[in-house]
Amino acid sequence: MRAGSTAGQARYWFDPAMPYVESRCASDSGAAYLPHTHPTLSIGAVDGGHSLFGTETESVRLAPGDVVVIPAGQVHACNPEPDARWSYQMLHLDPAWVGTVLAARGVAVLPAALARVRVTRAPDTYAGLCRLNDVLFSAAPQATKDAALGGFLAALLGAADLRQAVRAPRQPVTPEARLAGLVARLHAHHAEPLPLAELARGAGMSRYQLIRAFRADLGMTPHAYQLDLRINHARQLLRAGGAPAEIAQVLGFSDQSHFQRAFKQRVALTPRSYQRRSG
Repeated sequence: MRAGSTAGQARYWFDPAMPYVESRCASDSGAAYLPHTHPTLSIGAVDGGHSLFGTETESVRLAPGDVVVIPAGQVHACNPEPDARWSYQMLHLDPAWVGTVLAARGVAVLPAALARVRVTRAPDTYAGLCRLNDVLFSAAPQATKDAALGGFLAALLGAADLRQAVRAPRQPVTPEARLAGLVARLHAHHAEPLPLAELARGAGMSRYQLIRAFRADLGMTPHAYQLDLRINHARQLLRAGGAPAEIAQVLGFSDQSHFQRAFKQRVALTPRSYQRRSG
């Protein structure tokens, strides 16, 4: 396993001086995830075993050496095959930072390059991600890590690599007008109790109409979307040193066990373990 992780465990790297990037390496993992999103551009690679990567529209079997690029906001799940285990790497990057870095390097990136799921089996791309994680998890200075990040991203996104096959046929959707206000409300008030009946009235639909429309536009139900927002917010608060019990309360979970269960279903670690390993 790359980047110094130990067998059967996951390891995180995060530096408060570099809040635009986070990396995870897992070895011999059997953990499964519910469909979820990230507010980041996410780049993953399979080190061992096989994975079933699914979006709202299709499922792809990933093999060792495969690298998948996932745009921000894309609903997805990436799990080992049934009754099997796998090893992988996952890099999360702030999309605005990525754009700034590439622009500073004079690299022109088409919007589609950051808006669709793509898979590449190019050995040099996989090797590049492995080298990058080796640098990130090392004691190298920040300037060295930033340079490694910029070089990897320029090679991955700047060359319009024809070996990268588009695997998700549609871009992450923009909610239709009748749901746009509801989505904005969920983002602004995701820590508050927002009953489905109340949300449906606000959208001028029945509860069942809302669930169908929301799932069609955003790939999950309003409740799942709200939980997703809470968990992504929780990750930020945990990295900043917040206490899990306090975070559970601030984010509107009924109790700490509810928070732990929802967090583990999407991150494959308890909040405390995530905080410890990303520290």
